[in-house]
Amino acid sequence: MLSDIEIAQKNVMEPIDKIAAQLDIHPEELEQYGHYKAKISLDVLKRLENKPDGKLVLVTAITPTPAGEGKSTTSIGLVQALNKIGKKAVVALREPSLGPVFGIKGGAAGGGYAQVVPMDDINLHFTGDMHAITAANNLLAAMIDNHIQQGNELRIDARQITWRRVMDMNDRALRHVVVGLGGKACGFTREDGFMITVASEIMAILCLATDLQDLKRRFGRIIIGPDLDGNPVYVHQLGCEGAMAMLMKDAIKPNLVQTLEHTPAIIHGGPFANIAHGCNSILATKMAMKLGDIAVTEAGFGADLGAEKFMDIKCHYGNIYPDAVVVVATIRALKMHGGVKKTELSRENVQAVSDGFSNLAKQVENMRSFGLPVLVAINKFSSDTPAEIEMLLKKCESFGVEVTLNECWEKGGEGGIDMANKLVEILDTIKAEPKQLYDVNDTIPNKLKAIVTNIYGGKGVEFTPNAKKQIKQLEAWGVDKLPICVAKTQYSLSDNPALLGAPKDFDITVQDVRVSNGAGFIVAQTSNIMVMPGLPKKPAALNMDIDANGKITGLF
Repeated sequence: MLSDIEIAQKNVMEPIDKIAAQLDIHPEELEQYGHYKAKISLDVLKRLENKPDGKLVLVTAITPTPAGEGKSTTSIGLVQALNKIGKKAVVALREPSLGPVFGIKGGAAGGGYAQVVPMDDINLHFTGDMHAITAANNLLAAMIDNHIQQGNELRIDARQITWRRVMDMNDRALRHVVVGLGGKACGFTREDGFMITVASEIMAILCLATDLQDLKRRFGRIIIGPDLDGNPVYVHQLGCEGAMAMLMKDAIKPNLVQTLEHTPAIIHGGPFANIAHGCNSILATKMAMKLGDIAVTEAGFGADLGAEKFMDIKCHYGNIYPDAVVVVATIRALKMHGGVKKTELSRENVQAVSDGFSNLAKQVENMRSFGLPVLVAINKFSSDTPAEIEMLLKKCESFGVEVTLNECWEKGGEGGIDMANKLVEILDTIKAEPKQLYDVNDTIPNKLKAIVTNIYGGKGVEFTPNAKKQIKQLEAWGVDKLPICVAKTQYSLSDNPALLGAPKDFDITVQDVRVSNGAGFIVAQTSNIMVMPGLPKKPAALNMDIDANGKITGLF
């Protein structure tokens, strides 16, 4: 079997203006970045504002394991299959981060014969969105330190600045740093730290903004920390929100590329789902809904993380709601949830599939709790045995959920025809009934308890003394009536990564509560989540190379 990069390099792409023509995007609405990628002007949304929206399908998954699940591959394969059966479908995905690309997780361009291309560009610099986000973030950081250096008119408490610098790379050495060394000319010495770009509030704002002016307003609402009297200090007080928005004038426009089978793909934004809300931009999703009859999008990690945040944060601000959900699972991953070690996944173990089904059942239940019809898509591997497949199909049948085998990785769109047909049947016959998990005007503890008890399956929430103090501060500032964005391990429904399957009767411990006021949500950190990841012992970068002709190897 060819590697992903080899498959992508053998593909003959269509010129991007031809892909745009499939969607009736006018030439003046397309800003080309070479032959095969382009920015889409926001004028498209203005032109089509009275056009009915297409159906929206959300792709999510079981709790992830090292065995892999394949949400992006399934999303891309599904949209290829939908187009094969005559539907005008568009996929809206997140942009990859260079951190995982050179680290261990990999990119986010799909795999096998269900990829978006040019995958090397998409996984690397693409159209420069990540760099623009990094620049806007670090402009604010520089403005804060300069304001303090120049007299500190706002009386910013330099000991409690919450705004961090960012870069889009895994670099653990930058988690905790000291800035301002070198004497008076270099500023005031203080502790600081870096986050990875995709964990930044700027990234979250990009993905939740509805236009350039909304982006600028949100930048102005960012709280960078308290002043010496304990009052919040906002970016609009510093006056640099306009300059930050200027840096983002191109980055706010969604990117158009194509799949291996020349179906349109819109890729824009990429916050992590274990520390941010894990969804691509509202603008990209709305464009896909206006330009296609069916828009397929995804949310990061398991349904307890990305999909819950999609429903409670993205839908809240975007005034959108899915018509159906596809929950991705693999037999290999279910066996891990059933207690099998990664080294033994190739051995048949029907009982482990049955035991691990508890996680899939919980994630299906989570999506049903939002009033959404669900299709389970089993991402098939060659090691899956007929007995294991039969067990899983029976478990799904007994749970009353529609199920399909997905072979898009191996066969492209052809391997997802059954999935596409079953999804269309669901869209045509079952109407979603939107339900709300919590009232955003409720207290922070009550909103958290609703997530823990209803989505995670736990019994309650414990707050550290520090978290209790922070909640009181947010209440005093009047910024507590916002959706909750839980930062927790992606490897368990609980905040303990060792608890697989569907654990019950656990409490989660909230260690830190802070507000992303520009993005419009409250972050509740429940475990030791690293906002600046580190590289593994053998980074993926060690396998990558480029020859004299510019041909890339080792990029997955």
